[in-house]
Amino acid sequence: MTVWKWEAEGQPKAVVAIVHNVYEHHSRNAWLIQKLRNNGFHVVTGDLPGHGAEGVGTIHDKQFDTYNKYVEKLIAVGLDDNLPLFIIGHGMGATFIMRHLQRRKIECAGVILSSPWLALRHQPPKFSNVLAKLSTSMKLDHEISIEMLTSNHDLYEEAKQDDLYRTESTVAWYKELQAYMKSVVLHEGSMHDIPVLMHSAQDDRITDISIAKKWLLRQDLSEFQYKQWKRLYHDVYQEPEREEVYLYTESFMNNVLRSLGYVV
Repeated sequence: MTVWKWEAEGQPKAVVAIVHNVYEHHSRNAWLIQKLRNNGFHVVTGDLPGHGAEGVGTIHDKQFDTYNKYVEKLIAVGLDDNLPLFIIGHGMGATFIMRHLQRRKIECAGVILSSPWLALRHQPPKFSNVLAKLSTSMKLDHEISIEMLTSNHDLYEEAKQDDLYRTESTVAWYKELQAYMKSVVLHEGSMHDIPVLMHSAQDDRITDISIAKKWLLRQDLSEFQYKQWKRLYHDVYQEPEREEVYLYTESFMNNVLRSLGYVV
C-alpha cells in the first residue's frame, strides 16, 4: 500500500489526502494535485489496493477491509506534518471516507466528498441475481466508459491509452461493493461532526445523487455545504468546468482554516 506525497509550492498551509474512485488510479488526479500544490497544500495520495500499476492484468477481487486499511494509512501519513488535514474522496473513495467517519473520529479539519457512490444508476449490463448465485468468482464488467464519466473531450484520447483503468471484477467483489454502500446508507446515527462539502453532478450517469443529498441532510453536522453542479458529469474534477469546482473547494478549505485561527 504505497502512499506518495507532493510538497506544496512555497509555504504549506494544510495537507490534502485524496482517495480516488474504484476502477481508476491516482494519476487521474494529476491536474487536481498540481492545483492544490500551487495554492499552498501538501498532497498525499496513492492507488487503492489492486488498483493502478499493482493491479495490471488482474480483475478487482480485494476484500473491502483492505480499502479501509489503506484509507487509515493515508490519513496517518497526512497527519505526519502537524498541519491541518483535509480529505477529498471521489466516487467510491468518498464512500470509504463516509464509512470511516461513521466508525471513528478523525483529527482532520474537513472533508470534501464528490459524487459519492451510495446507490448506482448504472449497473453492470450482465449483472443479475441469477448469475450471482451461480458463481461468486465469475467475472463481471461494470462497463463504465470515460464518456460516461466526463464530457471533457480532451481526456478521451488520453483515456484510450490508459491501461490502468479497469472496470472488471468478480461477482463476489461487486456484491460486497453493493453491501458496503448499503451499510453507509443504513447506518444509524451521524458521522463525526466536522465541516463537510459535498459536490454532486446534475448529469451524473453513474450514481443516484438524490440518495447522497438525503444522506448528508440526515447527518448531525454543525457545518456543511452541498453543491449540485448544473450540466456536469460524474467526475467533477475532470470536467471542462473543473476550475470552478476547484475554486469552490479551495474556498471551503480556506474558510475552515480561517475559522480555526489560521492566517490564509
